[in-house]
Amino acid sequence: MTEHSCTPQAEQEAHSDETSLNETGFSELDHQFMARAMELARIAESHNEIPVGAVIVYDGQIIGEGYNQSIMNNDPSAHAEMIAIRQAGQHLNNYRLIDCTLYVTLEPCPMCAGLLVHSRVKRVVYGTADEKTGAGGTVFNLLQSPKLNHLVDVDSGLKQSECSDMLSSFFKRRRAEIKALKKAKKAKQQDS
Repeated sequence: MTEHSCTPQAEQEAHSDETSLNETGFSELDHQFMARAMELARIAESHNEIPVGAVIVYDGQIIGEGYNQSIMNNDPSAHAEMIAIRQAGQHLNNYRLIDCTLYVTLEPCPMCAGLLVHSRVKRVVYGTADEKTGAGGTVFNLLQSPKLNHLVDVDSGLKQSECSDMLSSFFKRRRAEIKALKKAKKAKQQDS
């Protein structure tokens, strides 16, 4: 895994449109696509889901997008990446997403990383690391494991502070809500 940059071959292919790289090593298009992933993460948060958003890009166009929907759909596999990949496969009419890039606000988990390898996504750009279950190099490195039949180029840290702040704020709010519910339940039991 490389932070803020990709392999020379991937960088050449990802930026073949002569898009200039900014000081962080990410192109303006990278920033635009991550901004869309962040918009999707806010939609997830509005549904009280963990705020993670993802987009799949092929030939400079978004062909799949998703946000976490596990709670609202009672589906543990309804992660942002899974939904975006399913849409992209339908768009391309192919289960292989060769030459596609995934932009996601949080480092993929092992389930999503496995899907990225199987679908042959070329590149993953994520915003912030997942210190508990990250499978893009933080806890595991499934995306670049030499034991697997496909290696994914990984770039991390795009809009890192914004992505991290969104997740931290969400969990802080949820902890406060849970604490308030427990306090109200305890008060109600004492009144009974």
